[in-house]
Amino acid sequence: MGKIISVANQKGGVGKTTTAINLAASLAALEFNTLIVDADPQANATSGVGLDPNQITTGIYECMINGIAVKDSVHKSNIKYLDILPSHINLVGAEVEMINLDNREDKMKSVLSDVRENYDFIIIDCSPSLGLITINALTASDSVIIPVQCEYFALEGLGKLLNTIKIIQTRLNTALQIEGILMTMYDIRLNLSNQVVNEIRTHFKTIAFETIIPRNVKLSESPSFGLPVISHDADSKGATSYINLAKEILRRNQIKAA
Repeated sequence: MGKIISVANQKGGVGKTTTAINLAASLAALEFNTLIVDADPQANATSGVGLDPNQITTGIYECMINGIAVKDSVHKSNIKYLDILPSHINLVGAEVEMINLDNREDKMKSVLSDVRENYDFIIIDCSPSLGLITINALTASDSVIIPVQCEYFALEGLGKLLNTIKIIQTRLNTALQIEGILMTMYDIRLNLSNQVVNEIRTHFKTIAFETIIPRNVKLSESPSFGLPVISHDADSKGATSYINLAKEILRRNQIKAA
């Protein structure tokens, strides 16, 4: 049974979608069957693996709202072992449409239960909010990765997210764990970056990942090619960092790579 990991932070611009795409691609590169679920109406994870969101007719929205079979909505990527359940702009209205539904927090969990057996990992890219779709993602997940950028105001809003996770652990998903806090956009030349790393490691010793994701040109430009960085430039620092993150997650979960 596949492990479901959400990548969540209500703060935008922290490297959340970058992490979802590149962690999933790295796990696929290590020969684990992996599914990306794009749970963000901006559909950046969808375009980031080479699909055009404007051409998507069935995706996570249709599965959750219209009951379309998830197996009919999953698309193959150009990377072996990597599939995607895409998103498009209609997902914006999903929260309003779901408001009067029974068990509205469990819709994504129900959708993913139909394909969970087919994958080793399912990575959910959450939208930058703590709305109903993100709550659905966290309710469906075994764990959550929280990306935090190594910049000023890095810890702003983190308390609110951790509080939301606690509420979900109490009321909706008692098994939900924090997979780790991931530091992103690290620049070794900046004192501020190093200060943020020290602060996070001091406050969150046990859950901060050892792997840190650096600022990297190849990492920034790979989405414009519709490719994860490992396909764009496998020797770049960005690609190496995400492979290291994938390996660290495997170690934490006591899973051996092929």
